[in-house]
Amino acid sequence: MRALKLVIAYDGTDFVGWQRQPEGVSVQRLVEDALAPLAQSAVSVVAAGRTDAGVHATGQVASVQLESRLDAQEIGRALNAQLPPAVRVLRADEAASGFHARFDARAKTYEYRLVNAPVASPFAVRYAWHVPVHLDLDRMIDAARRIEGTHDFACFQSTGGSAARSVRTVHGSELMAGGPGTVPAMVPEPVLRAGRLLVYRITGDGFLRHMVRSIVGTLVEIGRGAGAPERIDSLLASGTRAAAGPTAPACGLCLVGVSYDPPEMGGA
Repeated sequence: MRALKLVIAYDGTDFVGWQRQPEGVSVQRLVEDALAPLAQSAVSVVAAGRTDAGVHATGQVASVQLESRLDAQEIGRALNAQLPPAVRVLRADEAASGFHARFDARAKTYEYRLVNAPVASPFAVRYAWHVPVHLDLDRMIDAARRIEGTHDFACFQSTGGSAARSVRTVHGSELMAGGPGTVPAMVPEPVLRAGRLLVYRITGDGFLRHMVRSIVGTLVEIGRGAGAPERIDSLLASGTRAAAGPTAPACGLCLVGVSYDPPEMGGA
């Protein structure tokens, strides 16, 4: 048996999420079904993050144990020949024995995109939340930084999650701006104020159910004037989900990377 690490990108709009569900098409099902003929048996593919329905990925990492005479690159090409265009294997590599994409992950990075303009392009709304009202970016930037650190994030956890503990460590939390088709990056304040595409990037050791989307919903409320940036501090102390903002739509969320230590364990 060989351990393989797959880096997968997908447009999650038409899927029920990564994980197999009783009804609907999942990314996991598509990848497992495409791998089965190569392994000549059913296989189980494990992902680093179980993205929800409508959530996208450009750097999802998955692991699989299988027997095949094909090398990793050939397996990657064979998978892409079977998968629909909305799911692509970007890389397929041999991994260390026992590599587990979920349990060996040290951090995950998500990005959430918002179009803050009176009118949004029809080509953007599939991948971003359209917020037409004015947002105070200074307040949102301040509030985003307050997410960093080790906290109890119960106030941003939706019901139905399976996590036994709600304490997580967030290594980075920042609001950025960029233009369509550009790589988001920190830019000078005058450009930031003129930006119509806002990107919230967060990196942490783990995330609760709908945690990132709940944070974004709260940042937007603060940007609209519903509380000062310090509201984040009081929310984290309260642990009360009802006091936080709404859950932002799934369309704007994307899993962009997963990191491992040491890198040979499949680091992305």
